[in-house]
Order: sequence, then structure tokens, then C-alpha cells
Amino acid sequence: MAVIGFEEKLWSAADKLRNNMDSGEYKHVVLGLIFLKYVSDSFQEKWQELMDLDPDFAEDRDAYTAEGIFWVPANARWQFIAEHAKTPEIGKVVDKALDAIEKENVTLKGVLPKSYARPELDKRILGEIIDLFTNMNVGGKEAKEKDILGRVYEYFLGKFAANEGKGGGEFYTPKSVVKLMVEMLQPYKGYVYDPACGSGGMFVQSLKFVEEHSGNKFDISVYGQESNPTTWKLAKMNLAIRGIESNLGTKNADTFHNDLHRTLKADFVLANPPFNDSDWGQPRLLDDPRWKFGAPPAGNANYAWLEHMIDKLSQNGKAAVVLANGSLSSNTSGEGEIRKNIILADLVEAIVVLPDKLFYTTGIPVCLWILNRNKTHKNKTLFIDGRKLGSMVSRRLRELTDEDIFKVVDTYINYQKDLSYEDIQGFCKVATLEEIATHNYILTPGRYVGVEEEEEDQELFEEKMEILTTALAQQFKKSKVLEEEIRKQLEGIGFEV
Repeated sequence: MAVIGFEEKLWSAADKLRNNMDSGEYKHVVLGLIFLKYVSDSFQEKWQELMDLDPDFAEDRDAYTAEGIFWVPANARWQFIAEHAKTPEIGKVVDKALDAIEKENVTLKGVLPKSYARPELDKRILGEIIDLFTNMNVGGKEAKEKDILGRVYEYFLGKFAANEGKGGGEFYTPKSVVKLMVEMLQPYKGYVYDPACGSGGMFVQSLKFVEEHSGNKFDISVYGQESNPTTWKLAKMNLAIRGIESNLGTKNADTFHNDLHRTLKADFVLANPPFNDSDWGQPRLLDDPRWKFGAPPAGNANYAWLEHMIDKLSQNGKAAVVLANGSLSSNTSGEGEIRKNIILADLVEAIVVLPDKLFYTTGIPVCLWILNRNKTHKNKTLFIDGRKLGSMVSRRLRELTDEDIFKVVDTYINYQKDLSYEDIQGFCKVATLEEIATHNYILTPGRYVGVEEEEEDQELFEEKMEILTTALAQQFKKSKVLEEEIRKQLEGIGFEV
């Protein structure tokens, strides 16, 4: 049985097998197999349970579906697949298995990758990956309690995002950023919506939050949308293996031009939309009713996303949205006016700027907009400067630690609930609407929180100047010696200076 910390070892073993296969291609091979293994393990445990009670019920489909277990036909069960792992036909065996599971489970229709038989996929590698997963139990009650499959899937998603860089990381929001957003919003009960849901990380973390706080996961309903077809499938699989019921639409679709949840009013919106999207089709949406604060510019979708999400909020709805820092101060093409109107509508509860290098797709620093239709403190906004938070885990990537996350979360919750909140120079400050107006409705936290106080310098000015001038005199002396040496050398070869 796999134990805590096994994900990295499993990844290392699996990554060695891919040989020269492109990371983006390998991602679907591996994640599809993990999903197949999970479905089969979960089915097999229930099958054994029924066999022990009464063998006549072991093949009763209703006994499985009643407990939310996917029905797995005989030719799709892992034992059958493992037996064929070393055969040349293994690709066809896997494709047929995934096809059979889709046909038997309507919620998976059009979701599973069925391209294992293609000639360019090395069947020896495929067989070795199947052998690797054969020795890992990722379904069943014990594995579910430890969230084995979920952890493997999530860890692999993160690794693939890192390997693919800008081209592949767009489907994945770093775990620490998602945790920060969820802990700030605290989605205990109601409708949770993500209009750019990627691989579904916001929903997974929301469910974790509910379970960790002794809530009932059936008290929240998940709605999402994703425009990229392969990413939409990743999200469907990610939620299916967690047992999360969701409505991501029957297909991938563009949120701006084909809103799949037109009548939805969400209690919580959690989103990390594409940063500074410059080609979002604005000319076809100039008169859209969602633009209640002004028409967003054609060259940047940041405010289109904000206005779309505000439109989706229920009467007491809250949102946490990741955007590029430019959204806090840009005045291009009417963005300043839109921001001003959103502020005057008293929707901005908090702004948090985060450090750079948190994302696989970009090194730029980003910010969190916390929006609330029913703010505790009217006409006030909390500003948090988190640029000094986080720890570098590689040369190009930073992560927020739990200590970082809860420093921000506790500050926000204490402010929101009047629990001993205090302004801290250089870190957090509550500003009134009037104060924000004096800054021309720019929301950059640095303008409000000020500079972090430095410890009082005990060294006297005269003493410091004496040290500095002594050091400078020594440098001048050394410079004069070097100058004389250079002059002598030049004269030695017939040049005078």
C-alpha cells in the first residue's frame, strides 16, 4: 500500500518511462490510466464485498450505481488490462476499456482519452506504465480515506504543468494559491462557480475545506466552464475520481460567448482566468447586459472577467479572483472608469497582492480581488501587501507556505469579523472610500499600507560617516597605486599618458 510521500517516487518512476514522448502527450496517457485504475479498484472492492454476501448480486449494476460507483464491464477491469500489458494489442485493449466505461456511465460520455492504439505510442512504454500502476491501490475505502488517487492525480497535474511551462500550465492553478482563495472565502454551503475552471482545482480544494471543517460535501453544488476541450476532460476526470458531482456543461465552451450557466446566481465564485487576454472577442459583445460598470476594452479581458463574475454573484455572494497586477491601476480604454464604478458600488472588500513566480505560466506578480455583495464594513476596503511572502522551491518557482497563507487569511477574517484587527505598516491597511478616491481609485496596496517600519538604527551618524570615509580613502589610495602601475606599463611599451 502506498504511504505518505509516495507521489514523488511514483512520478519519478513514471517519468522515466516516457522516454522521448512529449510531456503534453504523455500527460493524457498517464492521467487516463490513473483514472482507469481508480474506477476499476473502486468497482473491484464493491464486487468482492457482494461476492462474499451473495455471488448473484456481484454483477448487479444497480448495486454499484446506488453508491456512486462507476459500472465497469469485464473487459475494462484492471486485471484484464494488466494481463494484456505485455501484448502488442495493449493499446487497443485500453481504448476498448475506456470506450466501454463511457458507454456504461453517461456522466463520462466524451470525457476519457481513447488514443492508446495510435502507432506513435510505444506499446512497450504503455505496458510498463500499466505494470507500475498495477502495484498501486488507488481505489477502495482505505485508499479513499487517504485520498490516494486524488493526491496522485493532483501531484501529476502539477508536475505536468511545470514541465510544459507556459503552454501547459494554463490548466493548473498552483495549490497554495487555490488554498489561500478557498480559506478566505470559506465556502461551507451553497453554489460554487468557476467560469474558467481549468482542471477543477478550485472545486477540489473547496470540498477539502468543507470536509476539514466537519461540513457536509453535499451542502455545496459545483458549477464550472472551460473553453479548452482537453482541459475540460481533465476537469471532468479530476472531479469524477473525487466523487464530486458537478455541472461543467455537456462540452467545453467559451464563457463570454456561450455562457452555459446563464441563470446561475452563485454564493461563491473562485477563479483564475487567463491573464491579460487580448483576443476575447469584444466586438461581438459590445452591448452585453453583463457590462453594468462599463464596456471592457477589446485588448484586455481582465475587467470582462470581473464584470462577468459580479453578474453571477447572488445577493450575498462573494468572489475571489486572481488577476494580473495591472488590473489594480490601469486606465487604458476605460478600465479606470470601470474600476471606479465597481468601487463606488461598494463591492471590493479586499485586495491582496502576491509575490512573483507563483505560476508556471508567468513570472509576473498577481493579485487577489475579494468581492462581496454584502460587506460587513461598508465603504471600506482592506489592502494586504503580500509581496514578501512565499519561499522559492526552484529557480523559477515560489510557493506560499501554510504560515504565509494563514497570515493573510487571519488578517482578512479578523477584519471581516471585527476580531482584534489592526493596521500593520507595510503589510495591511483599511482604507475608506474617500481615501481611495484621493488615489484616483487606484487599488495598488503599496499606496495604502506604506513601507514596512525598519528597526531604529542605533549607530550614530558621525560614527557611520567615519567608517564610510575611511573606507573611501583606502579605495582612493588603492586606485592611485593602480593608476601609477598602468602608466609605467604603458611607458614601457613606448606610450606616454
